Amino acid sequence: MSAEWSSATPDTTQSRNDDDMSDIRFDGRVAIVTGSGQGLGRTHALALASRGAKLVINDLGGSLDGTGTGSAAEDVAAEIRDAGGEAISHRANVTKADEVADMVAQAMDKWGRVDILVNNAGILRDKSFAKMELDDFRAVVDVHLNGSAVCTKAVWDIMREQEYGRIAMTTSSSGMYGNFGQSNYGAAKFGLVGLMNTLHLEGAKYNIRVNALSPTAATRMTENLLPPAALELMTPESVSTGLVFLVSDECPSRTILCAGAGGYAVTKIHETDGIFLPPEQQTPENVAARFADICDEAGQKELGAGGEQTIKFLTKAAASAGVKLG
Repeated sequence: MSAEWSSATPDTTQSRNDDDMSDIRFDGRVAIVTGSGQGLGRTHALALASRGAKLVINDLGGSLDGTGTGSAAEDVAAEIRDAGGEAISHRANVTKADEVADMVAQAMDKWGRVDILVNNAGILRDKSFAKMELDDFRAVVDVHLNGSAVCTKAVWDIMREQEYGRIAMTTSSSGMYGNFGQSNYGAAKFGLVGLMNTLHLEGAKYNIRVNALSPTAATRMTENLLPPAALELMTPESVSTGLVFLVSDECPSRTILCAGAGGYAVTKIHETDGIFLPPEQQTPENVAARFADICDEAGQKELGAGGEQTIKFLTKAAASAGVKLG
């Protein structure tokens, strides 16, 4: 790639020892980035292209609330081609399976594979829940959650057959912790964590790794929420640095990576060890009386699958009853 990329992409190797870690590259890899005509999606696409990936730039080019269309996708694809990379554009609506299938078919016709999917497309229709119309709730969930499922479904069998895939969902602190006026957005974003968790399990034997990025950056979605000084620190490029790692060959799986303003952290969901109440004590009053013990963080851990919770409870119950399981 030409030196033109130096101003568009951060140097993610600056603070590490090159003897300890090789450069992350995507030569020969094909990536689809949804919602990449502007904002974080554009920065993600440029970062991947700068490291050798062939890009499908997907964007309707509409407004923040999801209405309208435009030429944003082709503008970014042309930017990549002008810099010496390979890119095509497609204006598929991520909620429409036929349009997404056409986008994936064009990538397969041109390059014969799809290695990376970044589910980044999204819209905002913020209002307090009391004032929100259900149509606005459905629309946001449809784009963020269902749109990610539609796009992932379109590439899933391809990745299984080639025994390689890297998928990034875009979650949010609004989903994990809540944010006033974003019940629709928060519900969709936390739903993506559940989708990630299950696809991680189903894709593991096919070398498909699924992660989630929780970004905070200066984009259309945040420009009216934060002061200018803060926005200057919250560069999209600093977030894309984390995204590039999450879809690399040696990335983890089932990881929620939070990124913003040069800060990087991981969110994990832990479950307390809890208590056991014998049948004669299983009353709401005893749950209330023992609630501090139920919340005790000693011995809490991150569970690997939903069934582990059932096994934990059954093990406690069987031990109390003197019953052997299995």
